[in-house]
Amino acid sequence: MPIYEYICKDCGSHFDTLKPMKEVDAPAMCLDCNSQNTVRQLSVFVAKSGERTVAGNSGGCGSCSGGSCASCHN
Repeated sequence: MPIYEYICKDCGSHFDTLKPMKEVDAPAMCLDCNSQNTVRQLSVFVAKSGERTVAGNSGGCGSCSGGSCASCHN
């Protein structure tokens, strides 16, 4: 079961939750304030093998691939 990242629009809390893929668009309940006014975030991965580390966002904010991004200015 995948782990999804969310932000609560009411209290600003960032949290992760396990959900079946078929329920990805259903609201997630905030772990701090129990609100369902939440937004799923774009997750970024990091893989490490030996001394090599690969980051999925290339230094960007997660909504771009880095380099001249209008939203994060990276």
